[in-house]
Amino acid sequence: MDPRTPDPSGGDGRPEPTVPDEAFARPRDGVGGFDPPSRPQPEPARTPAPSPAQQAAFGRPAAVQGGFAGDRPVPPARPLPPPPPEAVLRAFAPGAGQRGLQEPPGGRPGRRRTATGPWWKADARSDPWRDPHAPAGLTGPAVFDEPEQQAGPVVVDAKGRRRLRLADLSIRLSVLALLAVLLTGLVGGAAGYWLTRTADESPLLAPGTQLSQTEEGTAREPGSVSDIASRITPAVVSVEVRIGEAGATGSGVVVDGENGYIVTNNHVISGADGVEGAEIRAVFSDGSGSAARIVGRDPASDLAVLKVEKPGLLTAALGSSGDVVVGDPVVAIGSPLGLASTVTSGIVSALDRPVRLAGEGSDTNAVISAVQTDAPINPGNSGGALVNGAGEVIGINTAIASVGGGSVGLGFAIPVDTVRDISEQLIGTGRAVHASLGVSARSVTDGTRDGALVVNVEPGSAAADAGIREQDVVIAVDGEPVGSSEELVVAVDSHEPGETIGLEVVRGGSSTTVEATLDEA
Repeated sequence: MDPRTPDPSGGDGRPEPTVPDEAFARPRDGVGGFDPPSRPQPEPARTPAPSPAQQAAFGRPAAVQGGFAGDRPVPPARPLPPPPPEAVLRAFAPGAGQRGLQEPPGGRPGRRRTATGPWWKADARSDPWRDPHAPAGLTGPAVFDEPEQQAGPVVVDAKGRRRLRLADLSIRLSVLALLAVLLTGLVGGAAGYWLTRTADESPLLAPGTQLSQTEEGTAREPGSVSDIASRITPAVVSVEVRIGEAGATGSGVVVDGENGYIVTNNHVISGADGVEGAEIRAVFSDGSGSAARIVGRDPASDLAVLKVEKPGLLTAALGSSGDVVVGDPVVAIGSPLGLASTVTSGIVSALDRPVRLAGEGSDTNAVISAVQTDAPINPGNSGGALVNGAGEVIGINTAIASVGGGSVGLGFAIPVDTVRDISEQLIGTGRAVHASLGVSARSVTDGTRDGALVVNVEPGSAAADAGIREQDVVIAVDGEPVGSSEELVVAVDSHEPGETIGLEVVRGGSSTTVEATLDEA
């Protein structure tokens, strides 16, 4: 046997069926077949004979015939279906000499489906799907019918509802609709114009016409701006000063209505003090006026007291500076720009703000620990009242800080405690007394700490007696930090003459504390 010829047995000793060599031989005419190999083909791998151990483990036992053991359970045989009824055989069995499906009873069907032959049509014999003997063949892929595309602007959706599809409207129809809209507008406009031109005009005058009026008035709650203004405005006056042909206007507050005392700013009336022919007049909220005389004035606090001979004046209620906190609502009342009884509102935006006052044309030279507010204050508000939500005066408006000189900025008021103290002194003696240290200073800083640099010491003053020298820097008074020359003045002025205070000064790079007994200014 050729070693390249495979073993005809299947490895179990049984011969496999052989195929004649003629089935794979080249045709005798020499045409067709396979080309001879260009190189020798490799020999097929030969399966080695099984070992005795493999034969014992996987071989068929000698007593077993067939592929499976003889005692394997045999599944029950399927029951044969009963033969079809005679009526079915007569209806569907092919006749003698025929194949395929039987023609319907009554002969050949018509060209269209009828009630008597619903399953047949004219080409039934040539339909391969109806002929069981038709040969099978490969065709193209399955083709599914696409949903019918509905033409026209009106379509029917899945629920059977009609819809208008604007995308299918023709250009002509769109242009026609546009022309219809334009024509309608043109006709409407022309009709309106014609009606307005031809309609009769109504009479210009209508005698006896009465306009509507509300039944209920506006409620004004206690503590509102309107309530505060109605209670305090009668106690605020306009102060008019006339010196020859010149004049000025300020404000004032009645602090003693029984005796006719009015407090105002020193810079409002200082120009008329001692000037022959000068006139000061107080104008009240009811429009009446009265001549006013100067009781006393204090340039160091920018306060002054006037007296009018008018009985029955309303006295303003004076509050307490200690009850004022930042954020409290306030109302400013005065005569800004010469407009009497003007009311503005805002809040307290800061407290204890050192502000230097030096009015033009006035001898005022003061530094106050001011109440700062954002209530609009303008020239003419000076001397007016700054009132809290309870209707109590908490300060006398005296200065403004703004870029353009108007109300777009901040206002400053002298605290009411200072106003009460200075007014009582002026009414009682005609002058006010202040404590004095006897130094001139300016604000300095070294980048880490601020203070007041002493530039001049008055001989024999409290500062000279305490050993304070020029170029000393005062950084604290009684333990409270001092960051500027204004803060030094305010700290000294808060004490009475004759009191002893402690001053912390920096001299030659080191700090020291000295005591000074304040003089009377």
